[in-house]
Amino acid sequence: MADERSALIDVLKRSQSADGSWRFPFETGISTDAYMIILLRTLGIHDEPLIQALVERIESRQEANGAWKLFADEGDGNVTATVEAYYALLYSGYRKKTDSHMQKAKMRILEMGGLERVHLFTKVMLALTGQYPWPRRFPLPLAFFLLPPSFPLNMYDLSVYGRANIVPLLVAAERRYSRRTAKSPDLSDLVVPRNDWRLPESRSLWSYIKRSLIGLPNQLHHAAEQRAVRYMFDHIEPDGTLYSYFSSTFLLIFALLALGYPADDLHIVRAVRGLRSLRTEIDGHTHMQYTTASVWNTALASYALQEAGVPLMDRTIEKANRYLLSRQHIRYGDWSVHNPHSLPGGWGFSDVNTMNPDVDDTTAALRAIRRTAAKETAFRHAWDRANQWLFSMQNDDGGFAAFEKNVGKRFWRYLPIEGAEFLLMDPSTADLTGRTLEYFGTFVGLTKDHPAVARAVDWLLDHQEADGSWYGRWGIYYVYGTWAAVTGLSAVGVPADHPAMQKAVHWLLSIQNADGGWGESCKSDGAKTYVTLGASTPVHTAWALDALIAAAERPTAEMKAGFRTLFRLLHHPNWTASYPVGQGMAGAFYIHYHGYRYIFPLLALAHYEQKFGPFVD
Repeated sequence: MADERSALIDVLKRSQSADGSWRFPFETGISTDAYMIILLRTLGIHDEPLIQALVERIESRQEANGAWKLFADEGDGNVTATVEAYYALLYSGYRKKTDSHMQKAKMRILEMGGLERVHLFTKVMLALTGQYPWPRRFPLPLAFFLLPPSFPLNMYDLSVYGRANIVPLLVAAERRYSRRTAKSPDLSDLVVPRNDWRLPESRSLWSYIKRSLIGLPNQLHHAAEQRAVRYMFDHIEPDGTLYSYFSSTFLLIFALLALGYPADDLHIVRAVRGLRSLRTEIDGHTHMQYTTASVWNTALASYALQEAGVPLMDRTIEKANRYLLSRQHIRYGDWSVHNPHSLPGGWGFSDVNTMNPDVDDTTAALRAIRRTAAKETAFRHAWDRANQWLFSMQNDDGGFAAFEKNVGKRFWRYLPIEGAEFLLMDPSTADLTGRTLEYFGTFVGLTKDHPAVARAVDWLLDHQEADGSWYGRWGIYYVYGTWAAVTGLSAVGVPADHPAMQKAVHWLLSIQNADGGWGESCKSDGAKTYVTLGASTPVHTAWALDALIAAAERPTAEMKAGFRTLFRLLHHPNWTASYPVGQGMAGAFYIHYHGYRYIFPLLALAHYEQKFGPFVD
């Protein structure tokens, strides 16, 4: 076990950047690569080296049957990803419809239902670029954003991710903006005759807004556009991106074009430059990241190394924690609307994030700087501010969400917007609540007797699935959520013989693979229950082992079998090493975190040794 631990420590140390951060790629498939080609061609920006590099990466991901997938076991392909790839390759000008692999792609698109079957956001992109008609009206009108926060339903009841994307989308949609160029391909042959994509209106919402707002329609429309523009400009990060997200920045550019801003306007130029800065290299191919994960990677890596015995004075830890200190937020963001009495103090996800902190990054950063905060004044001040912010973010139901407080109204589930549950809501989740409890118990010394902790424990116990698992919102899925819940409950003193803990352990053992490891399919989100991958992944195996360690009083045969598989996967990585274990939007947006295969196995190894001593097989 010592050899494996040393090897993982060495990999992490060698992969640290000069500024102290870890910049593992944030890999999300080919959609952002395709959208970058489409954006550059639409704006007439002839960055041929970048476009050619993106063409090569997109083609490298095509399946033998002509389709593209979001994850390896998806089946015969994903129609949305295939349309995006096909469109981008044609728009690049470097591929033609008559190319054999393009013909195969077209055939698969038609077999899967054509353009009508793609995801809502892809239809928006197609409408923006002249390939698909706009619907007559969206179920959420732009005038909705004029309602003040004091109203029972307003823009701040949407998740911050929803606002970031919906605001620019609606600006362009209400103007029915479309921009074709001389290089635009013709995708009309991908339309399978059916009904159009007109979205049903939410009549109650429309009537609510009409009753609530006073003024002539034109005045309302102009006021709503001005409010939307002000909101977008107020949330542009220093690198020119909107909230540091690719999708919202892409939509920002088209919203400004729809409003009459020229393509060489400074906001658009800076936004394009910000998107270009998301470029990374993966296995010799160029990939446009959706965002960067530098703060998240750095917090996790620093914490894992310290848990594994790397001393605080080691230069790797010093540099990492200095980087984290420099990224603590001092700006107020949208989180303060529902939490007006707290000072800023959290951390965000990406390197350039300055106003959108989240609970998970904050607890991760606090784990990393905990020891330093006991020795240095600047870190102690950071620690105190962050803890105050973190406690203030607990939802009224006792749980913790990702970005904001009490933003989980079930109303949004019923809007006819695809993926509304993930796009528009930010409710308490088992993974965030469990990981926050783990932080409170392990690093702050709180127990289940503390009032705030007790409420969070009650929330977790109330949300355990009947089979003993928990659903994790930001990872894949039930193994992830169960790991977070079990380690959190254990850290605050819920005993191993508690019925909920026993049910969780029994469930984890019931899904252990024959080889001793664990592996969950991305299909679990559609099935709303655990679906096996049919193979073990290093990350799922590490999560399951960490949970079992937390809930056990002594090593077990199942743990030893799990570690044997983990060691094998570390020494002989296979396709499961790159299988997505994170998600942004179920069914559409999956994440391969390149650092997870080192960080979480190292944590499982360290926690085993801390609790049971050296591993003996």
